[in-house]
Formats: sequence, structure tokens, C-alpha cells
Amino acid sequence: MSKLKYIFISGGVISGIGKGITSASVAYLLQSSGYRVTPVKFEGYLNIDAGTINPIEHGDPFLCEDGTETDMDIGTYEKFLGRNMNKDNFVTMGQVYRDIIAKERRFEYNGEDVEAVHISNEIIEKIQKVGKNQNAEIVLIELGGTAGEYWNVFFYEASRILTLRYPGDVIHIHVSYVPTPEHLGEPKTKPTQLSVRTLNSMGVQPDFIVARSNTYIDQRRRDRFALFCNVRGEDIISNPDCKSVYEVPFILYKQEFYKKIVRKLGLVYKEPNLERIKTLVSSIKREKKIKKEIVIVGKYFGTGEYQLKDSYAALFDAIDHASWKEGVEVTTKWIDAEQIEKKGVEIMGNPDGIIVPIGWGKRGSEGMIAAANFARVQKIPFFGLCYGMQLAVVAFARNVLGWTDANTTENDLKTAHPVIHLIPDQEKILQARSYGGSMRLGGWDAVIKRNTKAWEIYKTTLINERHRHRWEFNNAYTRDFEDKGLIISARSKIENLVEIIELPKSVHPFYMGTQGHPEYKSSPWKPHPLFLAFINAMI
Repeated sequence: MSKLKYIFISGGVISGIGKGITSASVAYLLQSSGYRVTPVKFEGYLNIDAGTINPIEHGDPFLCEDGTETDMDIGTYEKFLGRNMNKDNFVTMGQVYRDIIAKERRFEYNGEDVEAVHISNEIIEKIQKVGKNQNAEIVLIELGGTAGEYWNVFFYEASRILTLRYPGDVIHIHVSYVPTPEHLGEPKTKPTQLSVRTLNSMGVQPDFIVARSNTYIDQRRRDRFALFCNVRGEDIISNPDCKSVYEVPFILYKQEFYKKIVRKLGLVYKEPNLERIKTLVSSIKREKKIKKEIVIVGKYFGTGEYQLKDSYAALFDAIDHASWKEGVEVTTKWIDAEQIEKKGVEIMGNPDGIIVPIGWGKRGSEGMIAAANFARVQKIPFFGLCYGMQLAVVAFARNVLGWTDANTTENDLKTAHPVIHLIPDQEKILQARSYGGSMRLGGWDAVIKRNTKAWEIYKTTLINERHRHRWEFNNAYTRDFEDKGLIISARSKIENLVEIIELPKSVHPFYMGTQGHPEYKSSPWKPHPLFLAFINAMI
């Protein structure tokens, strides 16, 4: 018997079906019943982390407190479980190969041929490491991608080996899509059947199938899954579409999924306490009489002919958390910054609030600058996040200080007024093209100036926010900005970097920019105070 229990969660048919939500929901049920649980996400790509991946390709890289740049699912775990994840909770195949080669170079394999089995063993070591480091009783292992993709086969091999080593201590949950083609009008089971056969071909038999579909699956579909996937009918779990992802733990609980998991792992059943999440779901579902619109001016919405919100997933979550708390129904309008450059700020309409979020590089920057200036002039509540804060500074320099050529050196090295410039420590890093994991990352302390809007919001002088940037406000221009009314309301405790800028209430109802990323620290249990203040400014 193993001291640890292991739950593998894989996906089938298509990506993006809610494997992370399922993992987080199972983890929540276990945690709510008193079990010490920790999740870990395995990704098959060869990047060391998610920091250098285009957000359009893989969604918003979530940022942990320790500076680890991860997959969005890590953010989902944090939000559901109400606690921070770290580098142990996120593993890429790039990390696995890197560590294997390092061990071989240190002669840790004692002259053995380094073969495929060492890859699976390394994966198992990392699973057991996160369990040990976080004092867990149960480790949930979410496998990225879908069954059948050749690059993630070693994850499934690790599942097979662990099941063989520790019989009774390992279960495998397969989350699969059950489509209902419009022209047929009935759910089709064949894609899941084929996905499970792919698992079987790798020596893995799922203990449960979680069927993701538009509605609850019927008995006929359940019977077919049982017959052709070799899974008992009672172990086929429906996970239909719902209004909020925080309803999923209830959906699973009502089908006794938690009880079945505990039973298969040989654990003692403890009734989970679901009162907290019941209260949350009630606040989400209650009728909202106040309705507001936020325009988000970004540069990572477009993918081919479609627009996706995953590039700003943490931002949308933070808006939701605050709006649920304040009882406001918020709709978001996504505007590509390049469209503002082409068509003007008028395409934003007359929103109740404007957010300019994270970004890098010149493309779309002028549209973001125009949006920030429009919000200032029209006195529309404005919130700039990281790059959004920096470009709000550029907008102020051009339109208030009169420096029409002001810019960030990220976009114009020759600007006469580099109001945003490279952090000195970053210069050598970029010269060496050492981009990965080399920004100012993770949680950093800052000191807030008293009697500012930021001070009123945080209700303290010492704060901590997560950071992910290379460029910063140029302190040589501090006096120029302050003389024209811009308030620098927070600076970093160690480096004296500008952390928060704002305009006084006497000239604008809410105009703030933060170098940090409050969206990564927001949760449904504790909405971030900056987002709460932004929502309230629109009411």
C-alpha cells in the first residue's frame, strides 16, 4: 500500500472540455470533507513553463505567488481551493526532459542506458514530490491534451505503472466530450468509445467516465458507455453545461461521485461541507438589478476568424468575482486595440468602465494609449493592468504634459521622452536573449502613500501583488508627472519602482493603473479590493 492516493484525470475527443474544472471540483469535494489534497497539472509541450507561449495559442499564463508561470488550470485550482499553488503543481515535458538529462550528466543513473522508462519514472517522482512537499493524502494528476496525442503517451504510462505498483491506491477518471450534432438531435457515444479504446491500448482502463455534454446523459447512452467502454453504468457521471463552473461540485456530488471515488480508494467517507460554495452559487444566480458594461481593450482576442477570451482568463474571473460580490450584472465588450487605431475610439461606444490589460510590444499599443486617454477625458472609470498602466502613463505624458513623442522604450528606443523604460537589471538579460522565467516575477511588497485612493481601497500601507514585467515607470520623470496632477500612490518596498498611479477624485471618479496583477490574486471567496473599487466606481 502507498501512503499516497492518486487520481489521474485525462481528457478525450477535444481539448477545452472542462478537464481542469472537473479536477478542481473533485479536489474541492475532497478538501471540503477534510482530506489533504493537492492537484498537479502535466503539460506535454517542451517549454519549461508557460511564460514564453503566445496567449492566443494557449490562453492566459497564470502567475503563481512564487513567480511560476503556469497553465490557466493552476489558477482554477487556486480559485476553487482557496490557496496558493507553486512550481510543484505545474510540470511540463520540457521540465521532465531537462531534469532527466541533468541527472544523466551527473551520473545519477550509474551508467544505465537512459530510456523511455526513465521518462515515466521521472513523472512519477514529480507526482510523489508534490504530494510529499505539500503534505497531501491525495494527489490529483490532470493530464494535459487528449488521449491519443503521441506527445503525452508517457503520462499515461506513468498512470499504468503507478496502478500496477499500488493496486487500490490509484484511480483514473476520463473526461470525454459527448457531442449532439444539430442535424441528428441525439448525443453520440462513439467518440468516447474510441477515446477509451485508445486508453486501453496504452494499458489504462478508466474507473470513471465523466461525460461532458449539453445536458445530462440518458440511460440509453449510459448503457452504451458501460457496454463498450467496460465501465459500470453507475460509474458514468454526467457533467452538463451550466451557468457557473462553481455549480459543478454540486452536480458531481448529487451523483455520488465523491462517495464512489472515496470507496474505490479505500478511504473513509466523510460528508463534505458545501455550505460555503452554496452561498457563492446563490450570489452568482441571484437577480442583478444593476447592469453595467465594461470595454476591454486588448491585443490577444483574435484567433483566425474567431475571438476568444482565454487570453485574459484571470481578468474575466476577477471581474466576475467582484461583480458577484457587489450584486452587479457586468457584460464585457472585447475590442481589439488595432481596431481603435483604424477606426477611432468611437467604436468603444459609451461604456461604464474601460480596462486596458496585460500585453507586450508595439502592435495595438497606440489603440491602448488612445483608450486610456479617452477614459481620462470622458471621465469613464479606468483600470490599467501592467502594460495598461504603462500605456496610461504614456497617454498622460502626451496629452497632459504635451510630450507628443513620449513612449515606452519597449516600442520606441529613440523616443525623446522614455517615460517607461527597461528595468536596469533586465538589460543584460535581454542582451543575452534569456527570455524564459527572467522577468520580475511573483509576489512583491509595495508601500502605499496615505490619503490616496489606493490607500482607501487597500486600507493598509503595505501590500503584496504578483508581478510579471520587464519595463517600469521612469523615475527621472516623477516630478514632471506629479506637478501635472498624476499621483504615484505606491512604490515597491525594495527597488522603489512605481507600483500604482492614479488621478485625484477631484478630477476623475476612478482612474488607476497598477504595475502588479491583482487579477491573479482574486478569488470567488475573496474578490480583489481593486476590482471591487472599480465595479463600485461604475455604479
